[in-house]
Amino acid sequence: MRIARFSIDGNVAFGAVEGAEPDELVLDIIKGIPFADFELSGTKVPLSKVRLLPPVLPNKIVAFGRNYVEHARELGNEVPDAPFAFFKPSTSVIGHGDDIQYPAFSEELHHEAELAVVIGRMCREVPRERVADVIFGYTCANDVTARDVQRREKQWARAKGFDTSCPLGPWVETGLDLATASDLTIQLTVDGGQRQLGRTSEMTHSIADLIVNITEAMTLLPGDVILTGTPAGVGPLAVGDEVAVTIEGIGTLTNKVVKRG
Repeated sequence: MRIARFSIDGNVAFGAVEGAEPDELVLDIIKGIPFADFELSGTKVPLSKVRLLPPVLPNKIVAFGRNYVEHARELGNEVPDAPFAFFKPSTSVIGHGDDIQYPAFSEELHHEAELAVVIGRMCREVPRERVADVIFGYTCANDVTARDVQRREKQWARAKGFDTSCPLGPWVETGLDLATASDLTIQLTVDGGQRQLGRTSEMTHSIADLIVNITEAMTLLPGDVILTGTPAGVGPLAVGDEVAVTIEGIGTLTNKVVKRG
């Protein structure tokens, strides 16, 4: 099932996305919230009539860096022996169709296509054999990075945590099992031209590795997001660019880059 969060006539709701062709997609409005038992209302609205919002509002976004060998090498970095985590704040999140605002303190903004894992239940110290039980679903992400700031400041809070630096969407796909999600095509285009192309099977540390690693240290809550790293091919974004992340079996997340404020 594809679960979207959307607004219509000033109201915010979740809905199950139905249909195959882009111009025929409809939302069956959900009674309740998707992280608990819910029912479909049977009330349907065309997707074209709503505004898609970020599919979740995470308490925290835990991101893992240098998790694809070729990406680490393209930036001259060593591949870490263990998962290498950092955080993006909840205020960095935007949805499909929202603008990425080019920060005034950077002159080198980069795209990074990523598979995002959405957590479905509160969990801590998750054993490897139970990882699938805590996953709600998967969505597309773009870990937008001020690369010059990242190099200059050494730590990544501003470089990866600025407002609009974490596009998520367009919805959460709940129908993928862990094995399938671990071998999906992931690609990114800028104005239709391909920049990144890889498979999630190329991760150095698997989805299970990442969840086991981070829950050794902290509790994850329903709606929290794990960013799993980016394949090679990262590169610059300019004002006016339209950037799209497409992941097999999930969908396409599209955003435009604009000048901030």
